[in-house]
Amino acid sequence: MEMTVECQKRPEGSKTKALRRSGEIPANLYGHKGTESISLVINAKTVERLLKKASVNNTLIDLKVNDIPWQGQTLLREVQAHPASGKPFHLSFFAVAGHGKMTVEVPLNFIGTAIGVKEEGGMLDTVINEMQLNCLPENIPDAIEIDVTNLKVGDSLHVNDIKLPEGVTLTAESEELVVSVLPPQVSATTEGEGEGEQAASEAV
Repeated sequence: MEMTVECQKRPEGSKTKALRRSGEIPANLYGHKGTESISLVINAKTVERLLKKASVNNTLIDLKVNDIPWQGQTLLREVQAHPASGKPFHLSFFAVAGHGKMTVEVPLNFIGTAIGVKEEGGMLDTVINEMQLNCLPENIPDAIEIDVTNLKVGDSLHVNDIKLPEGVTLTAESEELVVSVLPPQVSATTEGEGEGEQAASEAV
């Protein structure tokens, strides 16, 4: 997924609280020119629309800084939000041009219904819901699809078992568990009833 966001350079001497009261969200751009950074402001409505579709370290954003001017592809690196209201109060972007492969976080999308769930009464247990991957900016996948249809009770998939798109690799070899099918759970009530029936049968 790729999006376009327009913003402006932050006025020198401006106060962040005053900017937020006026409907502007402070932001920073890194990586466009060595270790330099640019302080920016983005309209709060634009940020709201952006965060409905963009994910940190996953979505390519075509950032336009109109008054410098500067334009280029970036990754949304960080979103700082107010702990009480949850509203964003600062964003960080990283320019990706010329940086080669990057580390990104990609969500996992589990598809299908496992045999162990559908036919054996088991329960699908998803241990992780995203993976860290290395790839070029243009190869960032929106998600990694994992088909669990053929998993039976007791079966599992680990990070190294996941098939990745061409040009995408793991940040490191990993045997971390991703998903498994657990055996059917027997409730305490059912167990108690079974024990009671057995005791009655022995008494007779």
